[in-house]
Parts: sequence; C-alpha cells; structure tokens
Amino acid sequence: MMRRLKYNEIDFDKYTQCLGNSEQRNWYAKKEVLDQLSGNWEILMYGDYEAVLPVPLRKKFGITFVIMPLFCQQLGVFSQKDNVEINDQFLKFLKRKYKVFSYSFNHLNSLSEKLILKKNYIIPVSDYPTLRRTKYFKGRKSTVKCAQHLQYRQIELNSEHINFIENNFKGITKETDINGFRNYMNFLRQNNTLKLCAAYLEEELINVAVLISENNQLSLLGLINDETYRNENGPSFLIDKILSLYIHEKQFNFMGSNIRGIEVFFKSFGGELQEYAYYENKTLKKFF
Repeated sequence: MMRRLKYNEIDFDKYTQCLGNSEQRNWYAKKEVLDQLSGNWEILMYGDYEAVLPVPLRKKFGITFVIMPLFCQQLGVFSQKDNVEINDQFLKFLKRKYKVFSYSFNHLNSLSEKLILKKNYIIPVSDYPTLRRTKYFKGRKSTVKCAQHLQYRQIELNSEHINFIENNFKGITKETDINGFRNYMNFLRQNNTLKLCAAYLEEELINVAVLISENNQLSLLGLINDETYRNENGPSFLIDKILSLYIHEKQFNFMGSNIRGIEVFFKSFGGELQEYAYYENKTLKKFF
C-alpha cells in the first residue's frame, strides 16, 4: 500500500532506518540535508517504511510544485532491494498526486517508463598510482605534470574564502541562489562534512574545490576557478592532488555533468559513468 505522508506525519526514526538499510542510500535523502536544501518536503511510503520516496516541494503563484532543490542531485526510491514494480508504483503515484516540475531518481533505481537520463561520474576506491597510470587520459597526465609549480592547501571557510568562491562561482547568478550556496556551506561546516581544498600560485589563491566529505565518499560540490590564472592548470592540479590523498579510502563523486567539456574533464581522471533517471514536465517550465 502506498501512502502520502506530510512532514509532521513522518516517523523520522523509521525513515532514517529505511535509508540506512537501503541499497540506494545517499547523502541527499537525509532528513537534515533535505531540511536545509528544500525546507518544505514530505514522503511517499510503501508498506510500513519498506520503501520511501522523498518529495521536495516549492510554492509559486499559490501553487505547490514538486521540484528538485538546487544542489540536490538524486533522490528517488530507497528500499532494501531495488524493485522495478514498486519503483513504477512510486512514479505513477507521484505524478497522480502532485504537480511535478522536476524529479530525479537515483542511479540504482530501475523504472519501466523511459525517462531522461542524466550523467554522473564517480571514481571508486582505487590504488592512486594504478589509477593515474591506467585510467588518466594522456593529455590529463601531461596537464597535471605541468601544474606541479602550484601549492596545495586545505583551507577553512572564512570571509576571504567565501568572497573568492562567490566572486568566481560560475553557473549561479541569482542572489537567492548564491545565498543558498553560502548557507549550505555553513551547514556542511557545522556538520563537519565540509572540506575545502585550494591551489595557490605562490601566495595567490587561484582555485578552490568545495567537497562534501562522508565516511566513504568525497563529492565535488563546486570547483571554483579564477579565470585570470586559467593557463596555470589549477583544476587539473587540484583534482589530481585530492585523488592522490584520498582515493585509496574514499570514492570520488564528481556530481555530474551533461555539459560536454565538463564531462570530458571528469572522464579524463578515470571517472566512470553513472546514469540516473530524471522526470521533467516541460509544460510547467513557464512557472519557473
């Protein structure tokens, strides 16, 4: 039986237990993360928390829509074992009960309905010398080698570094989105999951990687580059250095992308494709 539970009806102990026992468990579905990124959300539940699907909501023009929050890549169905029939029921129920603008399932969800496939790239836990020797593209090896004059540092989130990130962040222009990113970084810092890695040219900060650090995974939330120093190859230097330090113990999640140039950049480090299903209602686009 499928049920819709509003936020105040959710048994969060059972919800958290369902996520923890699921084969699809990920960062985005955690209560505290959805509280931060969406604020307004509820769930669909199958059985007694045998499977759950988080539903992020936003109201505009007096109408409540389902829409993926900024910085939230994948949600979908969380269950002990992925089941196509149950996943299909969730999708049908979601479309019947809500006005769905956009919704991302996760890469382990199988569905009968053909949806848009979005791309994500990951590098599993690996031996770094082997990864670099066998999986790096030839051109990426060369670029990394040419950038060894740069210095690597782990930095803290302070006003100087926030200014650098906000002044050089590409892809978000709305003040509300910039504020959302700043608040999210503060949230990550408060939860001891924020890692900032930086490349310096002498004493000049030129690149910052904003990472979510979990027990078994590093996720690239943003790679921020000062384009004045584009020829220094800071992004290649920074990703290579992070992999050299952590890939033996943590999977690296590039968090996208479908943009060709960024996709090739991720693949050039040995990134492996993980596709996930994405539902979008194009007729509702005019509202956003």
